[in-house]
Amino acid sequence: MLEATKARVAPVSSAMLYGRGVFTTVAIYNGKPFLWPDHWRRLKEHAGRLDVDCTGLNEDNVGEAVRKLVAVNQVKSGRARVILLARSGRDVWKTKKESARKTDLLIMTGEPQKIPPAGLSLAVSPYRFNTFSPLAGIRSLNYLEQVLSWEEAQAREFDEAVMLNDRGEIVSATMANIFWVKEGTLHTPTLSTGALAGITRGAVIELAGKQFIPVIEGVYELADLAEADEIFLTSASLGVALVTTFDFRQYSAATGSACARLAAALKEQGSKSQ
Repeated sequence: MLEATKARVAPVSSAMLYGRGVFTTVAIYNGKPFLWPDHWRRLKEHAGRLDVDCTGLNEDNVGEAVRKLVAVNQVKSGRARVILLARSGRDVWKTKKESARKTDLLIMTGEPQKIPPAGLSLAVSPYRFNTFSPLAGIRSLNYLEQVLSWEEAQAREFDEAVMLNDRGEIVSATMANIFWVKEGTLHTPTLSTGALAGITRGAVIELAGKQFIPVIEGVYELADLAEADEIFLTSASLGVALVTTFDFRQYSAATGSACARLAAALKEQGSKSQ
């Protein structure tokens, strides 16, 4: 346990030089990490795809480290980020003496992401998502494209932006999955578009089934989103967050709407998690 300003990682490493590493952001409810087993399974799968060595790391010991840090930082409601930083790989630049440790584990906590009281405003990003990238669908340290897309939307005074892929299909928001409701049916882009298999996304799809809300994972264009009755974003940081402005249209979450019901169900599930 270190103060953030005192934490150090290897300066000459595959993570620092090439971005070889993966991360996940975990929601914290009542001082406990929410859906941790699901986060760990995805983190380990993505690490394997990028050749990040997980020797010595497992769901139990990393999960216990998360819980200890959450307790030390007294986080009752917030988020934790778990990062695996590869020290070495098949790299061009290497140190003369390689470390015996192959991967660094870095965990940090933060407050909940603030959502404007009036809801989120959504733009369309001018940048396209590359479905041919070997990083497509992986929560890797190569996250600058999403950050730049988010900053571009922020510069235009929007909270978030819809990202399209190179085929013109809706993928997600820059840092969250996207859902919308049309005539009572919930829609979200399928993973083949390049959308991340978000843990909150999966939880919301499961909760929708329990709420008897039909769900379609499909391939969509902007015209489909423009005709939506309601739009919301999901992530560990946001939970279920209503979009109130998109394409010159205003939206609201009436009592009993799909967004309101799913947001309440997710919070209830999180409050009951162990």
